[in-house]
Amino acid sequence: MAFNQLQSELSAWPRVRIGEVAEVFDGPHATPKKTAVGPTFLGISALNRGRLDLTNTEHLSEDEFVKWTRRVTPTAGDVVFSYETRIGEAAIIPEGLRCCLGRRMGLVRTNPLKLDPYFFLYQYLSPIFQDFLTSRTIHGSTVDRISLKEFPDFEIELPTLAVQRQIAKVMLDIDSKIGLNHHINQTLEAMAQAIFKSWFFDFVPVQAKIAAKQEGRDPLRAAMSAISGKLDAELDALPPEQYAQIAATAALFPDEMEESELGEIPKGWESSTLGEICAAHGGLIQTGPFGSQLHAHDYRDAGIPVVMPQDLSGRRIQTTKIARISESDAQRLQRHRMKPGDIVFSRRGDVGKHALVTHQEAGWLCGTGCMLVRPSTTSTISAYVSCALALPEALEWLVRHAVGATMPNLNTAILSELPILSAEQETVAAFEKFVSALEKTKNSCLAEALTLVSLRDTLLPKLLSGELSIENVSPESEVTA
Repeated sequence: MAFNQLQSELSAWPRVRIGEVAEVFDGPHATPKKTAVGPTFLGISALNRGRLDLTNTEHLSEDEFVKWTRRVTPTAGDVVFSYETRIGEAAIIPEGLRCCLGRRMGLVRTNPLKLDPYFFLYQYLSPIFQDFLTSRTIHGSTVDRISLKEFPDFEIELPTLAVQRQIAKVMLDIDSKIGLNHHINQTLEAMAQAIFKSWFFDFVPVQAKIAAKQEGRDPLRAAMSAISGKLDAELDALPPEQYAQIAATAALFPDEMEESELGEIPKGWESSTLGEICAAHGGLIQTGPFGSQLHAHDYRDAGIPVVMPQDLSGRRIQTTKIARISESDAQRLQRHRMKPGDIVFSRRGDVGKHALVTHQEAGWLCGTGCMLVRPSTTSTISAYVSCALALPEALEWLVRHAVGATMPNLNTAILSELPILSAEQETVAAFEKFVSALEKTKNSCLAEALTLVSLRDTLLPKLLSGELSIENVSPESEVTA
């Protein structure tokens, strides 16, 4: 399609009611009984800026599935959205997912001859439509909502189906790159956690040395194999510098275990608490500002980001919906500003969520509902402490010790008492050095993903207005520009 022809068509796009080109369905108004396996129960918490996050998937039985899909059975290509609490969130049902809708969730099934579902999804997520949803939000005493009854009368832009699909493809290509970065970061996170668990929870290098001593083998070589995952022949084939590095790391681990308050631990290591570790390294644990220090009218569209519990995911700070305050307010709350290596921790609700602060977030504020953990001001131990906090056993301890009848809450006293193994400093330093390369790559992927999200959100309105020609938008050139 020539540019002039496309631009002419873009400028002539009509606006139509959603109900003219799609059917709108409501989900059930209750919650089914959950099971360990079965079809997926799709709650609004699974909606994440156009994607379904099924990390904490819940299920229901086949009998319940029949009951809870009487109104509508979601199928591939349906667009689901939240009409209460998480206004503006939406995602598309992928192939192969058998699910039912949760409460407060609506579903749009487009007419395939008139409206491409992906085009509708991206228009829904566009800044213009998001602003429209905000203008139509009803602020109730308990939750915010949009009227599902009025939803079919909301209007959208409707170019020809061919143009819809072209625009959707550009957006999908960008989202594919975002998804790839997300997958890379998940893999890197799994690697960091696996190494931490091997070294500091299962004590694999130490156990390898103990077994080798009992069997009359070389303990150092056994630990080298355990650390690297390589057989003796593969170790011998390594370049001398790499061999020496693995040997130096293996030498850091003792070849005996001893009893402690945490059970058996490597000899020379100690049982400790988060508070003791912070105190020993000049760190601190403090609560974020209280509600009396930050009010609703203090937040604004631009300014210094304020990290809340909902911004914490995967040991990183997510900025999709992060709150902001003025520089003057940030100066007033100077003691709550974060530094690289800090850990910002959720202290209420989903206790245990935390994020490691990078150079990118330096100067941001630890917000209400969070606690600031500064593991050290004298040495590099933040990745070690962060991985320790992410262990399932640490999360279980925090949930068990949280207070509050209706919502779990933590305080500095409870968090300070969290048991943590204190390994030899040289071993922790070796772990930090190894993981720092993973963390650097993760930060780079996250920064690129944020750039891609910004590109996607600014590109769509330009395509909708005709300011940009689809033919002149190359996802590869735009993303790497």
